[in-house]
Amino acid sequence: MFFKKKKSDEERILPTHIAIIMDGNGRWAKKRSLPRTAGHAAGSKTFKSIARYCNKIGIKYLTVYAFSTENWKRPKSEVDNIMNILRDYLKDTDSFKDENIKLEFIGDREPLADDIKELMLKAEADSASATGLHLNIALNYGGRDEIVHAVKRIVAEGINAEDITEQTISEHLYTAGQPDPDFIIRPSGEYRLSNYLIWQSAYAEYWFSDILWPDFGPKDLDRAIEDFSRRNRRFGGI
Repeated sequence: MFFKKKKSDEERILPTHIAIIMDGNGRWAKKRSLPRTAGHAAGSKTFKSIARYCNKIGIKYLTVYAFSTENWKRPKSEVDNIMNILRDYLKDTDSFKDENIKLEFIGDREPLADDIKELMLKAEADSASATGLHLNIALNYGGRDEIVHAVKRIVAEGINAEDITEQTISEHLYTAGQPDPDFIIRPSGEYRLSNYLIWQSAYAEYWFSDILWPDFGPKDLDRAIEDFSRRNRRFGGI
């Protein structure tokens, strides 16, 4: 399923669901002889800009990889800084609500601080009626962990093994009820999924770039979408 919008005199195909691995904050800071915290702050500004631009051009779903289950291995000072940036963002989500953006968090919330969990719930409730961009923030998220979580829920519900289908699993993922991402973007020069949406990305198109995330702007997103528009998606057919 695609949505078509006019760009100048040309027609381009917009992805329904874009997923982004926001990578390169630390390297961006290092190149400028700045602390890694400065890179995360710059990356947060880029995230807000890209989310608003997606909403402006008519993207229906955007999922961003904010903090993985593996990121807890980083130095405590860096993790604390990321969580404080998240707190500041969550206290300012009224601006997204005013822009008709629906906010949802996917991932395991249990290890997060209580005040962050409360702010997440408030942000989701405040934006629940929005009809514009559906923005998923993957927080303490891991693709394999998500599948394990889904399987545990299926077992707990007593569903018989012979009744389990791909649809059953999809309906027990964090993204249940949403279309799978059809376009995954990873800047920063890395060429891997890093445990991101590994079930949902089965038929996604990928776009890689050497641009570090804090430098990624609307023009770069437009360039990626133009590339997506030219691709022939056959889903195993001819």
